[in-house]
Amino acid sequence: MPPSAQAAATAKRSAPVQAHVVAPVLAPPQAPVQALARPQATPPLDLQSLEARLKATQAIGVFTKLTLKNQIDDLLAQFRAYYRGQLKVTLTALRQSFDRLVLKVLALLQDADPPLAMAIESSRESIWGILSNPAKFAAV
Repeated sequence: MPPSAQAAATAKRSAPVQAHVVAPVLAPPQAPVQALARPQATPPLDLQSLEARLKATQAIGVFTKLTLKNQIDDLLAQFRAYYRGQLKVTLTALRQSFDRLVLKVLALLQDADPPLAMAIESSRESIWGILSNPAKFAAV
């Protein structure tokens, strides 16, 4: 091989290889799929619907339902007395009584009637909003 051809071949072999860098193709960002990640919240129950579903559920026995009804009536009587100024208790104390009663109902329902338990849980703040507002409570 002539020296010039040999020099050219050596130069080709020792020449740096140029790499072609290809940028990855990225898909446009998508909105997060939150609807699949968590179930839709159930809309709050109105008080009449709640009462009807509690009466109809098979998850609570008859005597337990009577006990709950008496406890609910007692709590409502406390709210009436509170709004008339006849009960020297704070709204915070009434909230604690309300929360205890709701937790008791949820404990009774959670295994035997989960849909009703979830509906009550999602309605808790809505119900409290009615009880803690004198104008809304008077309309009940």
